[in-house]
Amino acid sequence: MPATLRRARVAVLAYFVVLGLADGVWLARIPAVKQHLGLSDGLLGVALLAAPAGLVLVAALADRVIDRFGSATPTVAGGVAVSLLPVALGLAGNLAALMSALLAYGLAGGLMDVAMNSQAVRVERAYRRPLITSFHACFSLGGLAGALLGGVFAWAGVGPAPTFAAVGVPLAALALLASRGLLRGREERGQVSGEVAAAGGDDGPLAAQQPDPGAPRPDPAARGRGASLQIATLGLLALCCLLSEGAAGSWSAVYLRDNLGTSAGFAAMGYAAFSVAMAAGRLQGDRLAARFGSARLVSASGLVAAAGLGGGLLSASPAAGLAGFAVFGAGLSSTFPQLLSAAGNVETSRAGTGIARVAGTGYLGLLGGPVLIGGGASLAGLRLALGIPVVLMLCVAAGGRRITSPWSAAGPRPPGPAGRGRTRSRPRGPGS
Repeated sequence: MPATLRRARVAVLAYFVVLGLADGVWLARIPAVKQHLGLSDGLLGVALLAAPAGLVLVAALADRVIDRFGSATPTVAGGVAVSLLPVALGLAGNLAALMSALLAYGLAGGLMDVAMNSQAVRVERAYRRPLITSFHACFSLGGLAGALLGGVFAWAGVGPAPTFAAVGVPLAALALLASRGLLRGREERGQVSGEVAAAGGDDGPLAAQQPDPGAPRPDPAARGRGASLQIATLGLLALCCLLSEGAAGSWSAVYLRDNLGTSAGFAAMGYAAFSVAMAAGRLQGDRLAARFGSARLVSASGLVAAAGLGGGLLSASPAAGLAGFAVFGAGLSSTFPQLLSAAGNVETSRAGTGIARVAGTGYLGLLGGPVLIGGGASLAGLRLALGIPVVLMLCVAAGGRRITSPWSAAGPRPPGPAGRGRTRSRPRGPGS
């Protein structure tokens, strides 16, 4: 494997860690920021909506930015911004300043997220095997490490602003250093091909698959409608996944404490179990995608997630509830990364359109999920309201069969070693 690709893989991993660490430290210091500003729970909830709102807004424009400048530049800019913008969160003197800083943080994070996932798809194509779930595993592990690091600063009595500065400056330096390894040049517009321009070579293992000159050319309008339908389907599945993820993040501790009568410490373990299981699942996701294909993996993951959370809700045992959230996290772990990988391989008029639209639709779920569960809880109780993610994951299990990606049994596969239309009977596993 060329050194260019190895460097690109490490660089993309670094950016996922940067975003995860920045998010984790911020989440750990939210109570300190709330206390500093004297915010009520309601006002804090309103303020926290600003960041996901920024994610949704920037997703509508991210494909234009990526198509014009490539994915490397916004990845670097976003990485530096998300590293340093939390300092403004710690320095905010009032609610308006906090919401403005959170909106900017959401905008930077959303642009970085779409761009670095575009980089991840480029690297994945060039390697000709699933890799994107391992990148998302690094985000999850970075988030866990950031939460622990933020907790250490909180235990030591360090204020939010110094915490964000102490963590953010090294993260910004890492973002700048990792920029040297990113793949540059023209962005592919969804074709399943090797990254020839980035890795070099026209006849080696990274050469692009050449179309058959004798094959009939599809109608551009029909192809465009097909691409739009694929992206819409992937977007709806992403909405279900991130709505469910947001529900678990916001309501797992509340359910364990209020509905099952556990202590505050035990209740806090609900989201921790969910997060750890998600990170562990993502470490295995690429291997599973290579063996079974993305479509089967997403469908099976939806069933696992629905069974885990459903079983936990049916039991009145705190231990079963905790296990249910853990299995729910494991089931969810590979779904969103596989949807983004599939979206990145849909041929569109602008580079990055598939990932931007699918991610943006998913962000709507992340934004509205906690609110939806809260409204349902006020009407029918939290136990029944948390049944909504169970139903949504059953929808993911049913809709996963419609995914077409390089790692789906019925979908197109990347070119073989000769790069001239040769295909493999099945993609190589991560260990090959």
